[in-house]
Amino acid sequence: MPSPLATLNAVLNAAATLFLLAGYAFIRRGDRRRHRLCMLTAFGISIAFLISYLVHHARVGSVAFRGHGAIRSVYLAILVPHVLLAASVVPLALVTLVRALRERFAAHRKVARWTLPIWLYVSVSGVVVYWMLYHL
Repeated sequence: MPSPLATLNAVLNAAATLFLLAGYAFIRRGDRRRHRLCMLTAFGISIAFLISYLVHHARVGSVAFRGHGAIRSVYLAILVPHVLLAASVVPLALVTLVRALRERFAAHRKVARWTLPIWLYVSVSGVVVYWMLYHL
């Protein structure tokens, strides 16, 4: 049974994913105001996630995956890039956000092309890791 904080982490990751996708859709339509609102919301949700994640793991430590065989290989194939890329999301998101807030949009776009897919992968794979840990 997952702890309430583990479930909250998955919900926050899912919510961040939805706001990232909405923000991308808005900028593709040229709606900067809604893009900005969605991306700032995704950033705020991700900060809340990071705090919740740290508190959760300070309380429960590491949670071992109980699956064996092929499913364990699938889990690790998702988890390893999730962990490695998660470390890059914070600095990438900060650089992307600062460039946008300073209205350096050409520089913002250059880094956002990398930030968005990495951030999306980390958010979505975080939900998948949660599901595999607690519901398989």
